[in-house]
Formats: sequence, structure tokens, C-alpha cells
Amino acid sequence: MLYGILCCSLLYFLNAVAFCFQISLQNMNSKLIHFSGICGTGMASLAVLLKKRGHQVRGSDENVYPPMSDLLAQNNITVQNGYAEKNLNTVPDLVVIGNALSRGNPEVETVLKRKLPYISMAELLKEYFIRGKTSLVVTGTHGKTTTSSLLAWVFECAKKTPGFMIGGIAENFGTSCQDRPGKFFITEGDEYDTAFFDKRSKYFHYLPDQLILNNLEFDHADIFDSLEDIKNSFRMMLRLIPENGLIVANGDDVNVQNVLESAYTPVVKFGFGEACDVRALNVETGESGTKFEVLNKGQKYSAQTQKFALRLSGAFNVLNALGVIILARHNGISDKTTQAAFDSFKSVRRRQELRGEANGIAVYDDFAHHPTAIRETISAIKQKHKGRRLIAVFEPRSNTSVRNIHQNSLIDSFKEADEVILTSLHRLEKIPAEQRLQIKEVLKSLINKKISAYEFPEVEKIIEHLKTNCRSGDVVLIMSNGKFGNIHQRLLETL
Repeated sequence: MLYGILCCSLLYFLNAVAFCFQISLQNMNSKLIHFSGICGTGMASLAVLLKKRGHQVRGSDENVYPPMSDLLAQNNITVQNGYAEKNLNTVPDLVVIGNALSRGNPEVETVLKRKLPYISMAELLKEYFIRGKTSLVVTGTHGKTTTSSLLAWVFECAKKTPGFMIGGIAENFGTSCQDRPGKFFITEGDEYDTAFFDKRSKYFHYLPDQLILNNLEFDHADIFDSLEDIKNSFRMMLRLIPENGLIVANGDDVNVQNVLESAYTPVVKFGFGEACDVRALNVETGESGTKFEVLNKGQKYSAQTQKFALRLSGAFNVLNALGVIILARHNGISDKTTQAAFDSFKSVRRRQELRGEANGIAVYDDFAHHPTAIRETISAIKQKHKGRRLIAVFEPRSNTSVRNIHQNSLIDSFKEADEVILTSLHRLEKIPAEQRLQIKEVLKSLINKKISAYEFPEVEKIIEHLKTNCRSGDVVLIMSNGKFGNIHQRLLETL
């Protein structure tokens, strides 16, 4: 009860502040805006949007790497490598502070000491790009980036000219963000916290009118203490959706069903189960993608099913597509137009992205870092390349994957791989010994399951092993939520 009262009070206060900020920002003419932590996906995207609106934009970060560094360079945005007080010597009109920054950061301390105007990325996005639009938000633990990219492309093909901000580079647009004249704005609704001064999930800021809720699992162990904490955050967010809006939710996910009890908005459930309002049937996956049929509750099978085809693989991508189909229909987009968009959809960088082939060996890159995402990605690639040996290479890097919370699930997630390669834990010094993922135990369990498994602390050793042991026809699937030493390109150049 106290938590809810405090959240509502904070929300009221921040909305009042945001209203004042909205007026001042929208009256700005080519102001200087500095992004501290600019290479985060959302930060880089927003920086580009503001640059295209005529503002002077610059930034700083200590982790400058593609694809966001490429996006910033393409838009002539200067990035300082490293955080420093001197980066703010030319005083900006506004500082946008990324959620990776905390007290003690030189630029955070400078902003507070000099009393410079500052704001979070999520709040800026809300007030400058989302407010006044019909806001479509894609949430859930997995699949947000692919689903929001697919949704944006369907609306684009339907000539809705949507604005969007997505947590990855949507290949059809060649960017992660667009500022468009249409009435819709599509946002990937991240549950991660907003900033050091605002610990609410980012999606609280996105004024959702229509929502896709794909799934719910425990993640972000550095932010949430338990699955119940995550559920509470989603419950609070659902209260922000108006009664004339729509919630499109995974009807097969028990955790999602539990959260939906807090909804004040009409709900349409999708999935494979008979209790769902919209179901996918007869799913077939091959090298060219996935085919499936869609049946609405109360309709008769075969006579009233609609057939769809995706260029993506995996059952989880069918679920992603179901959410998109429902929102498209709700907004007057025909199934024919949706299928045409599916046919031309090019996916997202770092989501089952084929980086290239060398000597008959395919090298894929994927952002997967949660055991469920790892399992589903391996399964999808195996279905796409039936009969080929799959070598899964994983970097435990995220704040959840370096911990032993999901250790047993991680072991299970590799069960379809023919060989598994792990590298050493990222940011080991920040995790107490008793909380760390036990890589040797993971490897031992995999070997007991007759799966070849290895640990190499250095990227060079992984590449050397793969060069020696890979053969024509193999598929190498590399998974990490970081740059992983540019292992993909280096491997292709070595094979």
C-alpha cells in the first residue's frame, strides 16, 4: 500500500515537472544538448531524433562501439570517449543523463554542482515525441525489439507513417528511431530503471494507449529483487492505460495472467492455448522461415483461419507476430497488408543476424542473454538449419547472467546445441562470490548430458578453437548483450 502511494505521489510530482519542461523544450530553437551515456541504444536513438529536429547534439560515453557508435557517426554527432567534467565546460542548455550513470560519475557530479538542467532519456522521449500521439508500447521480458520493429514496419507498409524508438537497428529503416508526422508513436517499453534520480521502469513514461505484453520472467537482478517485484512494476504500469485503450497479452504465460488482474483496459489474449482469444495453429518452420494459421476465438477452424508466413524462425517469433497482427487489426490494417509487411521484413541487427559465411560455416549474432532467450534462439536456428551441427558461444555479461540465479535454467537452455563455448564472467569484481554463476559446474553438467562444452577466458582462444574444429556445414551462434570483442567479424576473417 505504502509503495503504491509513494509511486503515485512521485508520478504526480514528476508529471508536473515534466509539463513545465515540455513547454520550455518545445520552445527551444537549436539548443545545445549533451547526452551523458550517449552510446546506450535509447540514448543514441534520441540523440539522433533531436539532431534531426535541428538541435546541436553531442555526448560522452566510456563504451563506444557499434552499432550505436556507427549510427551517431552517420549523423555527425560528436562523442567524447570517457566521462569528464571538462565535457561540460561548454555549458549545454540541457543534459540528458543515461540510466547507466550514478552518483560519483564526473558528469553527474558536475551537473549537480553547477545546477545544470538535466532529465532522463525516457522523460524527454515522452514529452518531446510521444505526447499528443497514439502511443503503442511493446513490453515483456523477451522479444520486445523484434516485435516493436515488426509492428513499426507493418504500420509503415500501411502508410501510417509512425514515429518509433526501438532498442536495436531495424533493418527495414536502417535506424532505431524515426520522427514521423503520423498519429502513432511506437516504443519498446523497457522495464529497466529510468535514471539514478528516478528508479521507476522506463515504460512508466511512455503514455501507453495500446500495449503488447509478450511474457514475464525474472530478469535485471541488479534492479529487481524478485519476480514479484517485476510483476508489481507491470501492475502499476497497466494502471496508466486508458479504458479506451487495448492490452494485447500472451495468454499462455502464467505470470502475465497474474499481472493482468490489475488491468482497467480491455484485454485480448494471444497464444497457442485454447483459452486464448487469438490462437496460432499448425506452425511449420523451415529454412525460409515460419508458416502458421490464426484463429479467432468463437470462429470455426479451417473456414475462418487466416494464413500467415514469417521470414523469422521459432515459436516465440510466432507469438511476437500474433501481438502485431492483433494491434494491426485494431487500427484498421488489413491482414493482406500485414502479410505484405511480413514478407518484406528484414528483422533487427543482433537478433538471429547472419553475419556471414566462410568456407561453408555460418556465423550468427544474437543479443540473447537470458536462459529462455538462449533456449529459444538455439531452437530457432536449429529449426532453420536442420541437420547441421550448431556451436553455441555465450558471453555471460548481463547483470542477471553473471549470477547463479538461473544457473540450472542456463544449463537446460543449451540442450539442443551440439557444442557449447562459454567465456569468463563479465564484471566479476562487482558480484559477490556466493552469487556468481559457476561456469565449471555448467560445463560439467553439459558434458554429463553428452554435449561438448568448453571455457575460454579470451576471445582469441575461442576463435582459435573454432578455426581448428569447425567444418563446412557448421553453424556458429554467438550470443552476448555486449560487443564481445568483435568476435563475429574476427571469426569470419579467420575461418
